Amino acid sequence: MELLFPLLILLLFIPIFLSGRKQKRQMQQMQAMQAALEAGDVIVTTSGLRGTIVDASYEDTIDIEIADGVVTTWVRGAVREKVDPTASAEDTTEEDTTTEEAPAVEAAEPVEATVPKADESSVEKSTVEKDESTNGTARS
Repeated sequence: MELLFPLLILLLFIPIFLSGRKQKRQMQQMQAMQAALEAGDVIVTTSGLRGTIVDASYEDTIDIEIADGVVTTWVRGAVREKVDPTASAEDTTEEDTTTEEAPAVEAAEPVEATVPKADESSVEKSTVEKDESTNGTARS
């Protein structure tokens, strides 16, 4: 019974310690990737904006071209990932070739709808009355 409490404490702190190490490793990898950015790299920011790095000569910021002639300045920390242009092109071609075609549906014969004609005497004509609360506009 005396060993149960320290064992429970140890079991609680092991996952916390391991997840902290994993987060630290991921943060170091992200910082190394952001520090290694150079002109010509295609990147994706944390907000999902995709662009090409034009100038990476500053320590804290980079210039990204997001459209022809449109260059914006971003903090290096805003870069989420570096995109490999050859890998993304290969992925799209693989997806295009693996699409399945839906089976053809046979055309059905047209069906004529029969609508009974209403008897004019049975149709009541709606009366239009003026409503004083709506500035005299007609209400049916």
